[in-house]
Amino acid sequence: MAQAIPAGQKWWSGGKSPFNVEYGKLMMWYFLMSDSFTFGAFLISYGSIRFATNGWPDPNHVFRAFPFMGETNMPLVFVSLMTFILIMSSVTMVLAVAAGHNHDRKKVTFYMILTVIGGLMFLSCQAWEWWHLHSEGAWWGQNPFPNADGSKATTNFTNYFFTITGFHGFHVFSGVVINSIMLIKNLRGDFEKRGHYLMIEKAGLYWHFVDLVWVFVFTCFYLL
Repeated sequence: MAQAIPAGQKWWSGGKSPFNVEYGKLMMWYFLMSDSFTFGAFLISYGSIRFATNGWPDPNHVFRAFPFMGETNMPLVFVSLMTFILIMSSVTMVLAVAAGHNHDRKKVTFYMILTVIGGLMFLSCQAWEWWHLHSEGAWWGQNPFPNADGSKATTNFTNYFFTITGFHGFHVFSGVVINSIMLIKNLRGDFEKRGHYLMIEKAGLYWHFVDLVWVFVFTCFYLL
């Protein structure tokens, strides 16, 4: 049960929310909820157009390239690798948060470095995928891929693909920046001086959100 607030004391003065949750963590949850509405609107819009259209490009044909190998007979292998990298970076983020709870500064540093590297690897993979698709003539307003039945496709596919994956990529980039800042602050010993690693946990919430959203993006564009 939440403790009663003394008369004359504001609920925010102690850094706690009315729900007895640390104020900064509550605000992060509010932000993630609002951000999920934005992603949800994008994906619902995509789904509405996708299933209201008679024809649509086959993802097994569009996403079958691999770096240094060109077009392969193994569709979705590269994006599966991207997904694995992002999931593993989420695992290392969990380990960093757990190390923070144990006040293990060295392990926090180690796992945060791995998390940042994972984020950079994912962004590099996405940049290569965009470059490859652009080299094939795909971009906003341009769709060189025919529908699965061989008919000419509209630009809805590429417009939504670059918009939504770009929006998600921006979130990954933002997460890498945030995690890098947390890493620098940890190296400086800022969290040890505060006596807690709550900032690592808040950054972790954002990073896990980015990872979760990718599951929906992956499903919508690469599997359906």
